[in-house]
Amino acid sequence: MTPKPVDEFERPRPQLTKVSLSAEKYVEWEKIGSASSPQATTRLIDNLRCDGYKIFAIEQNKKSIPYYKIPKSLILNHKSVLILGNEVKGLPLSILKRSNKILEIPMKGKKESLNVSVAFGIVAFHIINS
Repeated sequence: MTPKPVDEFERPRPQLTKVSLSAEKYVEWEKIGSASSPQATTRLIDNLRCDGYKIFAIEQNKKSIPYYKIPKSLILNHKSVLILGNEVKGLPLSILKRSNKILEIPMKGKKESLNVSVAFGIVAFHIINS
């Protein structure tokens, strides 16, 4: 979930336009509720699952497996969603429980978080580069 590309008056958000390099004009989006509302997120995930999507959470967790150990076909041969959380707080348990798999990016050292765009890039690159 991310802020919508327009403000409350439906004017483009200049900061989002700048960082997205105008991709917001071509990527479909839908407002489902507040980005801080776990209920809106869980409803969306439930709806996606009902529509046949596989849900993959990217999070360090007792049940997580390294992202590179999941067969790429499991993601590429299905309608799939990658969900990444806040760098500090991660994903809520309600989302992890609704995920088909929890994937992690193994890390060495004392730090255990990555910028969300970096984390997405690592996993997406692995998936599409068979």
